[in-house]
Amino acid sequence: MDIGEDFEELLDNLQLANSGTISLRYGEVTSALNREFRDTDSKTANSLRVGSIGRFTAINGVSDLDMIYIMPASKWDDYKSGGQYKLLKSAKDAIRARYPTTTVKVDRLVVRVLYKDFHIEVQPAFEQDDGSFKYPDTAGDGSWKITKPREEMEEIAASNDRKNRNLRRLCKMARAWKNKHGIAVGGLLIDTLAYNFLESTDAYDERSYFFYDYMSRDFFEYLSNEEDHEFYAALGSRQRVRVKKKFQKKAKKAYELCENAIAASGQKNERQKWRDVFGKAFPAPAKLEQKAHAHVFKNTEEFIEDRFIVDIRHHLRINCEVTQNGFRPTMLRELLEGVGILRPEKKLRFFVADASDLPDGVEFHWKVLNRGYEAERRDMIRGQIVRDVGRGERQETTTFRGDHLVECYAVSRGVVVARDTIRVPIRVRDAQDEEYAA
Repeated sequence: MDIGEDFEELLDNLQLANSGTISLRYGEVTSALNREFRDTDSKTANSLRVGSIGRFTAINGVSDLDMIYIMPASKWDDYKSGGQYKLLKSAKDAIRARYPTTTVKVDRLVVRVLYKDFHIEVQPAFEQDDGSFKYPDTAGDGSWKITKPREEMEEIAASNDRKNRNLRRLCKMARAWKNKHGIAVGGLLIDTLAYNFLESTDAYDERSYFFYDYMSRDFFEYLSNEEDHEFYAALGSRQRVRVKKKFQKKAKKAYELCENAIAASGQKNERQKWRDVFGKAFPAPAKLEQKAHAHVFKNTEEFIEDRFIVDIRHHLRINCEVTQNGFRPTMLRELLEGVGILRPEKKLRFFVADASDLPDGVEFHWKVLNRGYEAERRDMIRGQIVRDVGRGERQETTTFRGDHLVECYAVSRGVVVARDTIRVPIRVRDAQDEEYAA
């Protein structure tokens, strides 16, 4: 297979696997609200799928779905004066009455309908003459806000046509990247950034899958050079889209990974290098025959994507306290910025350093992966995913050399909503001073 076929397979692998279930749930919620507000059981009328589903940029594993329920104009007088919470509660009660075993709750702006692997955020709203929607905000004394999802959906469709269908595909690949690398960036911001990039160039207007390696590289270079923004103007609607966390540093790393992958074109490790960018959805490398003199080891590495849905929406930061008898404790990230490696006889305490963005009730899981010659020789790859015992930390020691990884996952209602990785590079000074990594 050539690189174009590999990227085509990547996009195939990113397609929604549960689109039927999603459509069923949208229909159920719509029917409950139509029964409450219009005395009809229709599963399609008066609702609008918005967000990444509505823009056709969602990928497999999406867990945060959005829907606008279009209220009858005749009901405006019932809610216009301080009735923001009343409207949301009426919608919640209607859905719960129809589906009593489903968890339904009022949030600030929406009604959240919580299923096993995803949830729908329902926004009851009144359509305006210009096609926008007025929706309730229960903060403070309550107010009404305006949203313009149709303008966003129309513009992404038009741009996708202008750009040879590359825009929606780039949006999906960008989602695979953020899920792989734990980047807390919202779907509308991803789509806006991809839109801004392709609208800034005509380099890919007549190109397709065969050039997606270069398109990916150029997109990440574009992101890495972006100035800091507090907000972006959303495509189409031009409404404000907040930037939760800076993305430039990780985009620069992605650009470098793309450069490495392009340089490996035609080599046996090419696919693995693209997997380092986009994760397991990229086609797997061909299995290599075991050399006669190679060490036989069990590949015990587990992958979080095989256990949970991964849909990164929040920020997580881990760090590691390095201690040794006779020395003051040092943070691993600071140490790596200085000398760049670890020495032997160190104790390592990995811990969750920043979880302020995470929802309540998350559980943490850890993965310690040993890499390199010594890990294989000793048959100690490890890489199993284990649940945190409740302290938000994990104890390790520097045992044998290699460029190892420790990763932490935050899981909410069966979905990985945040992740972070820290490298643990253990090196030797000389032949007489061997140290082997964790």
